[in-house]
Amino acid sequence: MSSIPIVPAAPERGDGAISDPVHYMRMGTLRFGAPPPLSLYVHLPWCLKKCPYCDFNSHEARGGVPEERYIDALIADLEASLPLVWGRTVISIFFGGGTPSLFSPESIERLIGAIRARLRLSAECEITLEANPGTFERDRFRAFRAAGVTRLSVGVQTFDDDHLKAIGRVHDGAQARAALEEAATAFDTFNLDLMYALPGQTMAQLESDVSTALSFNPPHLSIYHLTVEPNTYFAKFPPRLPEDDDAYDMLDRITAMTGAAGLERYEISAYARGDHACRHNLNYWRFGDYLGIGAGAHGKLTFAHRVVRQVRFREPELYMRQALASRPLAQENDVARAELPFEYMMNTLRLRDGFDLEDFSARTGLPVTAIARPLEKAEQMGLIERDLHHVRPTERGFDFLSDLQGLFLAD
Repeated sequence: MSSIPIVPAAPERGDGAISDPVHYMRMGTLRFGAPPPLSLYVHLPWCLKKCPYCDFNSHEARGGVPEERYIDALIADLEASLPLVWGRTVISIFFGGGTPSLFSPESIERLIGAIRARLRLSAECEITLEANPGTFERDRFRAFRAAGVTRLSVGVQTFDDDHLKAIGRVHDGAQARAALEEAATAFDTFNLDLMYALPGQTMAQLESDVSTALSFNPPHLSIYHLTVEPNTYFAKFPPRLPEDDDAYDMLDRITAMTGAAGLERYEISAYARGDHACRHNLNYWRFGDYLGIGAGAHGKLTFAHRVVRQVRFREPELYMRQALASRPLAQENDVARAELPFEYMMNTLRLRDGFDLEDFSARTGLPVTAIARPLEKAEQMGLIERDLHHVRPTERGFDFLSDLQGLFLAD
């Protein structure tokens, strides 16, 4: 995207050091009152095997995982970052990966204890840990619950053994079912991840996957279209995926089946029952703040006159070395004023309920007039509906979300 930033971007850090808080509080053209809610993202980058579709910062755990040293590095990273979030309350923590459930419950307990000792957590702080059935063993999920995890996210993807092999997963359907039985027993709230539009997948097979998932009565269900991302194995050797029209039909069937089961589609890829919507992801979609620690972790923090994005060093060994020296940053920059409308819409328009206009100003530091023209065009195209206070995507807007979000790109 092209833009002419009014406030010069902060230079990328060459030494990995986090600046003094005064640096972030210098004057600028944006004006923020109270900062938005704050979350913490913790990246645990190791997997048993790299999936061929995965473009996340994940690394095969050859020779084991250096748990103790990596936890030490995370704590050092958090210590170095404390001046930037001092006094703020954390509403959610998310352990993502990689496969965080490769770490022992004892290591997760140690890390949660270290976080609690350094950050103010809300009374109902949601603490999510991603887990894969391939790392499942009896009572392991209960041990994570005892360690302080309040929500588990189980990466099933599909229950079909042939499809699991086709997308390179290390577990089978039986392991997936056993893991979900344990998750449902150990946790009051848990998420089940599925994928659709898999290589060779038929509508009947998709319906079987969704029916099996719903049989576990999940409070939350995330369902993602398999996409071929750059720099992945599938990008070099693309599988034959269902046609776009067939994939749209699959999504319509998913929405019908989940709705009949009492799950509401509150976000483009997420369905929840009652009050089980993921608080951590909602904070992302509402353009809240998040401190990201761990190898390759991204963060977004709001200060009095700017929004700052940070990226940690990506390679685990380099990250550990730099973090233990209190120099975890690979990159840091201000979000340009002209890019803030698009960044905001990339997140909030994923939500079925959309956003309040006053929240746009509160989260971007910009007047509502900054988005007047694209809002008018989006309404004319039938992609949104709005009143004086609120904007939400229509069904058409949800179906053509990329087109809707693209209207807010900087000229």
